Amino acid sequence: MHEVGVLIEVVKTVENFAKKNKVTKIDTLVLQIGELSSMIPRYIEACYPAAVDGTLLEETKLKMEILPGNAICKKCNKVFNLIENNNKCPNCGSKDWEILCGKEFMIKEIIAC
Repeated sequence: MHEVGVLIEVVKTVENFAKKNKVTKIDTLVLQIGELSSMIPRYIEACYPAAVDGTLLEETKLKMEILPGNAICKKCNKVFNLIENNNKCPNCGSKDWEILCGKEFMIKEIIAC
C-alpha cells in the first residue's frame, strides 16, 4: 500500500507550507485524486489518521475530490469517461483515444483555522 508513503510526503509538504506562512492550526486538507491515478481514495482515507499522527495535521479533516478519468476519441473527437465506457468511445466504439484528465493527485486546498 503505497498510499501511506505518499500521504507522509503530503504531510511534510503541508507542514513546510504552514511553517513558511506562520500557520499554526489547520482545519481541513483537500486533496484532488483522479480516477485513473494509482491512489485509491478509500486507502487514502484509511491511512490518513496514521500519516498525520503526531503532526500539525493531527486534528485536521480530510476532504477528497475525485476527478473524472476523461479521454478524447482520436476518431470522432468525442470526450468521454474511460471508466464509465469500458475504455471505448461511446459514440463510435473506438479504443483509439488520448487521456485528457484523471491521473492527478494534488493538494488542492489547506484551510487554516
